[in-house]
Amino acid sequence: MTMTSAAKKTETGSETVVETAIRLAPSFAANAAAADDNDRFVAENYDALKAVGLLAAAVPVELGGRGAEIAELCDMIRTIGQACGSTALAFSMHTHQVAIPAWRWRHQKVAAVESLLKRVATERIVLLSSGGSDWIAGSGKAEKVEGGYRITARKVFTSGAQAGDILMTGAVLEGEGPAKVLHFGVPMRAPEVKVLDTWHTLGMRGTGSNDVVIDGLFIPDANVALARTSGEWHPLFQIISTIAFPLVYAAYLGVAESARDIAVALAKKKPANEHAVSLAGRMDTSLRAAQLAHRHMVATVEMNAPSAQSVNEVMMGRALVAEHAIKAVELALELGGGAGFYRSSGLERRFRDIQGARFHPLQQGPQATYAGSMALGLSVDKVF
Repeated sequence: MTMTSAAKKTETGSETVVETAIRLAPSFAANAAAADDNDRFVAENYDALKAVGLLAAAVPVELGGRGAEIAELCDMIRTIGQACGSTALAFSMHTHQVAIPAWRWRHQKVAAVESLLKRVATERIVLLSSGGSDWIAGSGKAEKVEGGYRITARKVFTSGAQAGDILMTGAVLEGEGPAKVLHFGVPMRAPEVKVLDTWHTLGMRGTGSNDVVIDGLFIPDANVALARTSGEWHPLFQIISTIAFPLVYAAYLGVAESARDIAVALAKKKPANEHAVSLAGRMDTSLRAAQLAHRHMVATVEMNAPSAQSVNEVMMGRALVAEHAIKAVELALELGGGAGFYRSSGLERRFRDIQGARFHPLQQGPQATYAGSMALGLSVDKVF
């Protein structure tokens, strides 16, 4: 029950990025269960993404990439999510780290991001996000030293850490006045950087979202891209939040869509009854609600006007996608019956994977506070 977006097709040769994802999907699906069973990062799938050039899907054509816009990038990730939720979620983290500077290059004429985007296209580097560690308050310690900063931090939820080349992260500088969060890139092969084996979880096991420890890494002054006040929204984070979350939640939408299809196939093997028909109807209704909410998230990005209001719209969409995608998968498991309880069906993995939709910002409490504050004309500067 996939609802196709109105994304403009972006061609490289004769194949769009969505068509490339469709071509890769069967092999991704074949690798998914083994990665899940063994808490193993989906390395083979990442190798395939790199080989076909999808790492540069969001890089503008002028800079050597494939030039896909947000709607098409979301369809690409949804397609991957239907085959392997872990691959889609981890890849959404790289994709949003590319899509954000690409948007700034297109719409704000920020020339400073060109070198990074060109490296993604030519060197096929993988960007990592430490979003779970580096939300509005920031995390880690930055100590001022001659010529730069010494960084000590532990970054959790670093999806795809094993495959990463640069971790886009930050650290908190304490001193006179309000604490500042410094933003910079961390070379993953630096001797001061270590990936820990910590990702042993309920679902999304193949994302390899391990902790990354940074122990005394020197960051030169020139490598600090931004310094902002800790614990307050900054215009850059309005851009990040508006663009990133439709991509992240495209992965969960793909998981829910595939769970629906598995459940329907299992249900059709048995004689129809009134209860099964009702379950199928409720499942499809919940899934449609998730799809419509996600479409609203994409439409908000396409307005190209990041602000407190766009954050509110995206986060309401994020809450609705999570709620209805989780509900759709719960109903899919019930519709599938006993057969869906077996690992071999793939349904129970999707049931576990979809639970991750609960945990990304803004979670339920802060999101409701943000939306309510907007409705009542109150400040949201410190609501996160």
